[in-house]
Amino acid sequence: MKIAIMGAGAVGCYYGALLALGGHEVTLIGRPQHVEAMNRDGLRLERAGESVFVPVQASTEAEGALDAELVLVCVKSADTEEAGRALRPVLGADALVLSLQNGVDNAERLQAALGRGVIPVVVYVGTDMAGAGHVRHHGGGRLVLGGHLALAKLFTRAGIPTEISSNVQGALWSKVILNCAYNAISAIAQMPYGRFADFPGAERVLRDVVDECLTVASRLGVTVPGDMHEVVSQLAVLMPEQRSSTAQDLARGRPTEIDYLNGYVVRQGEALSIPVPVNRTLHMLVKMLEKKN
Repeated sequence: MKIAIMGAGAVGCYYGALLALGGHEVTLIGRPQHVEAMNRDGLRLERAGESVFVPVQASTEAEGALDAELVLVCVKSADTEEAGRALRPVLGADALVLSLQNGVDNAERLQAALGRGVIPVVVYVGTDMAGAGHVRHHGGGRLVLGGHLALAKLFTRAGIPTEISSNVQGALWSKVILNCAYNAISAIAQMPYGRFADFPGAERVLRDVVDECLTVASRLGVTVPGDMHEVVSQLAVLMPEQRSSTAQDLARGRPTEIDYLNGYVVRQGEALSIPVPVNRTLHMLVKMLEKKN
């Protein structure tokens, strides 16, 4: 299958590498320094102590998605509409579009920009870009799809554990709650999950963040599956060396996605008259650091 990845960052490159290794024709669309390195040497995938160079095509333009049968949109939340507008004139009528992004409403926003259906996907993976065209895997990799069994089978055959959910909105909220709990604190402290989770008082802060998010989700009519307090506490055990994407963005002087994580919960809380003081504080502190950068 011909597959395009719009947004050749850590998430896009990781899944692009696995799909290419699975025999698919993959084109990664991203920043010039990554595109140049990938076209010259291939995409470097580092995981489980090993490093391989994966042959891929790469482009800086949305035209790289021309004739693609499947398009994975992995851009930052703030770039969703721009990515949709760029892709709209080049997508074939039968192309399937998936949103592999943080946040709750990206698939809806992307759908409006494209004027066509978008399949939401929840991503559970720890990755970072270790250099130009060099993606490093820290753990995880599971996807949760809203419907479409054939796609789940395609990903699974490429070594990407994938499940179908009848409650994809709840699954999206589950991921957002994880992000709200870890991303801002990891960014403010510039610490990996395993280090700050054991810090005195961290467990209580994480619990407060989760409780605020669950209250907002409940009032919106969303059923969040599982025990989110247990899920949040286990993340630091499963990915002790992972720094959040927000921490990586701040360290590189780039805008973060915090407006679509804790900031989203703050906006929904305000609209519903629900106090969310911990999420509000974390959101404000990250925004201050963004401005300082």
